[in-house]
Amino acid sequence: MPVLLLATLDTKGTEAAFLRDRLVELGVGVRLVDTGCLGAAAVTADITRDEFYSLGPDSLEDLVEASDRGRAIAAAADSARALAVAELAAGTLEGVIGIGGSAGTTIATSAMRGLPLGVPKLMLSTLASGQVRPWVGDSDLLMLNSVVDILGLNRISRSVLDSAARAMAGLVTLAPAPASSDDRRLVAAT
Repeated sequence: MPVLLLATLDTKGTEAAFLRDRLVELGVGVRLVDTGCLGAAAVTADITRDEFYSLGPDSLEDLVEASDRGRAIAAAADSARALAVAELAAGTLEGVIGIGGSAGTTIATSAMRGLPLGVPKLMLSTLASGQVRPWVGDSDLLMLNSVVDILGLNRISRSVLDSAARAMAGLVTLAPAPASSDDRRLVAAT
């Protein structure tokens, strides 16, 4: 089963390709998803923009015509969540990893928060050095600080992207801890 790699390939294509290639080198299957809307994609996606936006409330055509960044981000977040939930239900999702700034983080973490506890989720973000509650919520997603802006490859960004790849590879390839027979049943009341 593959990991979904969510990125705006018009602005983060080179970095997404590097991350994809590292994941593949580490033995992880990857489906690269283009969540971008306006500029030309820098690399070829496994799930194109047209396919991606067809899962949400607005078509890619409508979003391009409207040229409204806020609306595009909201539509992409809805599409990302729909994609992740559908892939999980189909049994074709091993985990989700995303890269980005504020837009990419909003889009990818929407997908991650739609998944149950235990499904590997990792967000490499420029926002991870601050208060992350709006993107993490009450999920078990991991936020990794990109240290530098995700804008090209250099010795720092390559190192951080490599760390993200190795972390995700560990999450999806290593066996989880065994359940304990000492665990008590939980009851939640609201």
